[in-house]
Amino acid sequence: MKITVNNKEYWANPGETILTVAEREGIQIPTLCYLKGFSPTGSCRVCVVEVEGQRSLTPACAFPAYEGMVVNTNSPKVRRARKTIIELLIANHPQECLTCVRNGNCELQNLSAQYGVRDLRYKGERRTAKIDVASPSIERDPEKCILCGRCVRVCHEVQNVGAIDFVRRGFQSCVAPAMDGSLNAIACVFCGQCITVCPVGALREKSSAKMVWEAINNPQKHVVAQVAPAVRVALGEEFGMEAGTVVTGKIVAALRRLGADRVFDTNFGADLTIIEEASELLHRVKNNGKLPLLTSCSPGWVKYVEHFYPDLLEHVSTCKSPHEMEGALVKSYYAQKTGIPPGDIFVVSVMPCIAKKFEAQRPELGDEYADVDAVVTTRELARMIKTAGVDFTRLPDEPFDDPMGESTGAAAIFAAAGGVMEAALRTAHYFISGKDMENIEFTPVRGLQGVKEAEVTITGIKIRVAAVSGLKNISLILDKIRNGENTWQFIEVMACPNGCINGGGQPVSSDPDRVRKRMEAIYEIDRSLPKRSSHHNESVMNLYKEFLGEPNGHRAHELLHTHYVERS
Repeated sequence: MKITVNNKEYWANPGETILTVAEREGIQIPTLCYLKGFSPTGSCRVCVVEVEGQRSLTPACAFPAYEGMVVNTNSPKVRRARKTIIELLIANHPQECLTCVRNGNCELQNLSAQYGVRDLRYKGERRTAKIDVASPSIERDPEKCILCGRCVRVCHEVQNVGAIDFVRRGFQSCVAPAMDGSLNAIACVFCGQCITVCPVGALREKSSAKMVWEAINNPQKHVVAQVAPAVRVALGEEFGMEAGTVVTGKIVAALRRLGADRVFDTNFGADLTIIEEASELLHRVKNNGKLPLLTSCSPGWVKYVEHFYPDLLEHVSTCKSPHEMEGALVKSYYAQKTGIPPGDIFVVSVMPCIAKKFEAQRPELGDEYADVDAVVTTRELARMIKTAGVDFTRLPDEPFDDPMGESTGAAAIFAAAGGVMEAALRTAHYFISGKDMENIEFTPVRGLQGVKEAEVTITGIKIRVAAVSGLKNISLILDKIRNGENTWQFIEVMACPNGCINGGGQPVSSDPDRVRKRMEAIYEIDRSLPKRSSHHNESVMNLYKEFLGEPNGHRAHELLHTHYVERS
């Protein structure tokens, strides 16, 4: 079809909206409620345009193109309407930009500047509500909510949780949990995907920065920081670097300048997780254990299965997640080697995930001392670096500390959906056959699809696998398992779509290709390392000889494994 936009002719496919055509042709139309890939709602009206023949302005995100359509996206009437809509939103919004966590990265703030909103024309009663801070992971500020509905749609349509929705009507409308309760009292899994799509500061992570600064400034505390694989391909975005830029060495240098006594690599814990998980898989396959084995690295996913599929908990791996394994070893093996009492060691994990904050507080993860004392997100670390006045872009690349600084390419790919599966298969193949895979890159479980399935045969043993990201996708598979339609032996599950690279604690970016760029960088790290399978990590294998004994053995289970609980 041919349509005319701003006096210029363009082509359009049947079913495309005005906004879709405009985006493709580089015509900027502002949006707030719009989410690419979701069915449009047209609720915010910021994207209104003039369509010849229509009596009123039309939302570009929801209006389909048709042959001969004539559109004006920048008429005086359109500009006035957009500015008025923005002013009305601001009139019911707290004027707290200077103290808001999204200051400088707020879509409403950006639109206000773009459309020249310089005073408050509409004054009167504002919606008031209490901030919900009871959750260990998420803070919810209803007064800042602009009712765009993005968080609701992600929670329902992508994550299949439905923890929040629109409640009440008219001026009192708001987004909240059922009965206007706290996120901490419902079946929220703390994945944080609501935070990544919120255009303002109505949803944010609960910050642990103050606790970390206090530990750093306490001379009695020995602060050990560890860094997850997904952080190293995303943190640079907070300092103006392109998505996917690998900044591993700069992160180590920054943490040392903040005051960390030791900086270890969570990838060491990831390699350790693979040894334990591959051993657990083979044990179940050989001994008719509960199959399929479901991975347990994603705490949001673990909480989801505890809430919604508790009858399938026996299928979930008992392995702790990598940063929890590493924390447990810091307070046992490392404490023993250095002579530092475990109670004087403060472990802080830098993670792409806000569910890790909840995970670190679980009583099942730790004994006398918690494995991990605090979790800061990629965004929080960036703020701490800026507060300390460190010029991140000019930092040199520094190596991790030993002995928990060595890692392999298999650990790096944990950050991408399908990475845990691929890493586990590399080691499982070695454990079964005694030799490495000929083609170490198991591409069937790579990519941005929500569900990826494959079959691998190792010395006659067929293993049917799947890699799933996004909780709605796993619910379909869990229903099949529950109904006895089980065709898999091993399933990797990540709560966040596309895995940890798209975690709830990662930089909120306007780059639509940021996830792809982060994923490409992760696999490039894998290809660049001399060792690409976890069983080739000499530090990990020496750890078993010196301290843990055999993989999946008694001592390993005491420190590196856990259990889960049914939740209402």
